[in-house]
Amino acid sequence: MPDHRPKILGISGSLSLPSRTTGLVRTILARFEHFAQVELVELASDAAALFATHPKGPRTGRAREVIDAVESADLLVVASPIYRASYTGALKHLFDLVDYRALEGRPVLVAATGGTPLHALAMDHQFRPLFAFFKAITLPTTVYALEGDFADHALASAEVSGRIDRAVSEARLQLRLSHPQGSGTVVPFPATA
Repeated sequence: MPDHRPKILGISGSLSLPSRTTGLVRTILARFEHFAQVELVELASDAAALFATHPKGPRTGRAREVIDAVESADLLVVASPIYRASYTGALKHLFDLVDYRALEGRPVLVAATGGTPLHALAMDHQFRPLFAFFKAITLPTTVYALEGDFADHALASAEVSGRIDRAVSEARLQLRLSHPQGSGTVVPFPATA
């Protein structure tokens, strides 16, 4: 029997292993697991395949799999460490490979990690314009975490966890609007946990 639950793809733009950014994405994805299919793309593992792919060239192998996953997801959770006031070049390259029509109307939950509270501005000044180009819908609540919010690369902050809860609630609402009950594309959502 086919799985009609929504597909949620998490993307960690970090090139480090282990990574606080990846830990943050895993925490966010865990909030969706009881009603959605979740998948994680870690650019630390997939950057080489993606960098071997030119925006105007053929997409093959792992690069094709990652691009297909991005283009077919019902919701994206996109996170990056903030370097030089922006997301990583690897994350930008991935979206250079995505068809410019593929994300129209798609909800995107934006998250980031950084070394200073001021780096949180990158979510509004860098991430939102990128997804506006794709005509995607960035959720109102973003999730930003500092180094001190983690213990051994796992999120340990109640404040950040609360922001995740709010962002996930917004995401669930967008998914309901995109896939109304009875449309045959997704199963009904359980009550908010």
